[in-house]
Amino acid sequence: MASIFTRIVRGEIPCYKIAETEAFLAFLDVRPLAKGHTLVIPKEEINYVFDLEDAHLSALMVFAKKVARAIEAEVPCQRIGLSVIGLEVPHTHVHLVPINQISDMTFGREPVPMTQEEMADLAARIAARM
Repeated sequence: MASIFTRIVRGEIPCYKIAETEAFLAFLDVRPLAKGHTLVIPKEEINYVFDLEDAHLSALMVFAKKVARAIEAEVPCQRIGLSVIGLEVPHTHVHLVPINQISDMTFGREPVPMTQEEMADLAARIAARM
């Protein structure tokens, strides 16, 4: 069965897209730790980040860096935190989270409430920075 991220890649489930290449996709997390929390995924469904071929892993990080710079340009923050947990969805994904302190990266807390309109607007503004 395809992961939720594969279904997003296929267009079966909508997302708030930030950027896309032939190999990767970046979109806003629908349960954000902070405004601008973005997921970066390879389009190919590979469960574990360390199962990616070296070149693919490197390319994923370079793509994530470009996305992080766009988020940073649009969302006021001290840094963009990066996390790869890999337990929530069986599809490699990188969390990019605007942070001002270490506790901003605490997973498991309640998401920041955002309307669909706010999500769409923020995604468009970040995408325009790419």
